[in-house]
Amino acid sequence: MKMAASFLSNPTTFLPSSSSLTSQKHTVNGRTSVCKPVCRLPNYPPHISKRSLSISLTSLFLLSLNGNNANAAILEADDDLELMEKVKQDRKKRIEKQSVLNSPNKDKEYLQEVIYKLSKVGQAIEKNDLPSAGSILGQTPDVDWLKKANAALSQLSSSPDEKAEVDTFNSSLTSLYSSVTKNDIEGSKLAFVDSASAFEKWTTLTGLTGQLKGL
Repeated sequence: MKMAASFLSNPTTFLPSSSSLTSQKHTVNGRTSVCKPVCRLPNYPPHISKRSLSISLTSLFLLSLNGNNANAAILEADDDLELMEKVKQDRKKRIEKQSVLNSPNKDKEYLQEVIYKLSKVGQAIEKNDLPSAGSILGQTPDVDWLKKANAALSQLSSSPDEKAEVDTFNSSLTSLYSSVTKNDIEGSKLAFVDSASAFEKWTTLTGLTGQLKGL
């Protein structure tokens, strides 16, 4: 009771002094040891600075770029393989076409006849001599030289572009026959240019320009 009354009258007497908070002395076996207080921090979440956050975001961005570059490299490699395969196929087709021209089936001769006919027709049209042009072409598009030429064109055409030029050549040549028959000079000139251009483009696409004379 006395202690309680004393505490109530002067509670500070029972509180440790500031010096006792910083250190306490104990005597053990005649030696004095100092026990330092242990300061326990509250369990707050770790502090993240703006700089560390910026570095983390930058690292993530660089990693994503590296991933994108890797994907791009894979796609580029695939494109290279496809391109190499296309080059091989094109080379194979050119070799096959050259073999056909060098064979005894006379395809080269038929194509050479087309160049000769177009050259003569062009000279006649340039002089406005449509009767001579008609005589060179023949009466209708069913003439023998044109049938043989179309057979050679079909045999040597493999790609869609090559086949498209063959179709353009034939349609333009049909227009040329019609214009010559009607004695239409301007129409004949336009149709002749279209026919000659289509045939020349076809020889370029097939790689046969150097195999034929007069182009």
